[in-house]
Amino acid sequence: MYYAVTLATLITMALALGRALLGPTIYDRLLAANMFGTKTVLLLSVVAFLYGRPDFLDLALVYALINFIGVIAVLEFIRDREDGGEANKSAGE
Repeated sequence: MYYAVTLATLITMALALGRALLGPTIYDRLLAANMFGTKTVLLLSVVAFLYGRPDFLDLALVYALINFIGVIAVLEFIRDREDGGEANKSAGE
């Protein structure tokens, strides 16, 4: 059963990677990258259960936090780029 979950997770990761490479907009690509990160956390959790290695759950938790912070950072970068940097200029004055 858990091997089926692992296989299904790998398939959805491949689909997310395809969407990240082919996405028409930056937001589609960012959403696909976020989905890939979430599926990676799920895959690490399943592997931790299959092999009886609870230390993999710590790695999954750290990866989830890095994924979240990375998505927020990229969204801030996109917002600043689209605004032309006006938000930072007005906040500093």
